[in-house]
Amino acid sequence: MRSPEHGSSTSPIYLSPGVRTPFVRAGGPYARQSSIELSIPVVRSMLDRARPDFLLWGQVIPDPTISNIARDLLFAAELDRTIPAYASVMACSSSFVMALQASGMLGRGGTHLALVGGVESMSHVAFSVKYRVTERLLGEFAVDPDQGYASFSRLTREDFDLPTRGWSGRAPGQSMGDYMEVTAKELGISREAQDRWALRSHSAAVAGQESGFFSSLVQPLAGVERDSFPRKDSSMEKLGKLSPVFDRSSGRGTITPGNASPLSDGAGSVWLGDPEGMRRLGVDPVVRILDWEMAAVDFHRDGMLMAPARAIPRLLARHGLRSEEVALWEIHEAFSAQVLANIQALSDPVYRREKAGVDFDLGPFPWDRVNPHGGSLALGHPFAATGARILSQACVELSAHPSGSLAVVSVCAAGGQGTVALLQRD
Repeated sequence: MRSPEHGSSTSPIYLSPGVRTPFVRAGGPYARQSSIELSIPVVRSMLDRARPDFLLWGQVIPDPTISNIARDLLFAAELDRTIPAYASVMACSSSFVMALQASGMLGRGGTHLALVGGVESMSHVAFSVKYRVTERLLGEFAVDPDQGYASFSRLTREDFDLPTRGWSGRAPGQSMGDYMEVTAKELGISREAQDRWALRSHSAAVAGQESGFFSSLVQPLAGVERDSFPRKDSSMEKLGKLSPVFDRSSGRGTITPGNASPLSDGAGSVWLGDPEGMRRLGVDPVVRILDWEMAAVDFHRDGMLMAPARAIPRLLARHGLRSEEVALWEIHEAFSAQVLANIQALSDPVYRREKAGVDFDLGPFPWDRVNPHGGSLALGHPFAATGARILSQACVELSAHPSGSLAVVSVCAAGGQGTVALLQRD
């Protein structure tokens, strides 16, 4: 829901935490499970609590056998087929942007409660053949199916579109890590600073696991009881020994497996509802969506993952808020460098004025309020599940704060986009 000048619903829209699978390394414990199979236990668990008026569920890396994963998921889970369901894609912000879509739909058309989430099985990445090969094969199958099948045995690596650049996308041409290396160098973000942020994320996530913070958020799956990535034995010395993975030749590469989010499998969810929807869910509404902002940048000039540095100042300035007035910051950690770069940029009055178009003093940034129980570097990053994970985690975090406390949730996305929301504890 947006502030009045942007149009708003007649009723407040609330978030309530969902559940998720433990996040694990791609090729690990969930390697034999499809994206649908990972999603089924999460959705069934959520629907045991209440029947939503609609379901939004996403997946970023496409499965060629699925056209609408949300609807197929309802069928596969043998759930109520009269629930409308659809999917949206905005890279790493997919389930986040679907939550914003749901917030605009609730209270209209007789809808009051939405279930939103997403999944990524990075253990199962479909390879595609080039268009010219597809055209030839289809032509052969139309004339002689046996000839079409025989042609498969003669395909070479040049016939395939392989993810050799880490899912770079057609327009960018380079991976997110390649672009982030450039941004880190331009902004002077050191390898040491990146490793230190990664260590902070792991330490916070481990503390959260040991304190039971995640107990209401994570449900066991396939013998896995908690996220497998947080490293209790991580240290600056160990992180410092890892080699760069994107810039390997210049001697100046800074992004390593230790300060980048890992390839992950997992599914996550979150509830959205108006007061009537929260009553059906059986919870007291606590965390409210006050406002949101999206931004996009020309990534050839301004950095692939720098859109939050524009969205956050616009959002805060619209409400006359300084950074220190926000009690909680939940920021997606695609890379340590991305978090550090965005906070550095939004804290710069020249950047805010020239790039974000905001001439408002945000004041000093409260670094100690970011991701108090860890972020994607330590918890994992199944693309379409991350937005739901962050929103649910923010709900639990913010619920422990006094009434009126504010939170900012931010997710960057491939393609030079970013999504930000302002939440409030009732």
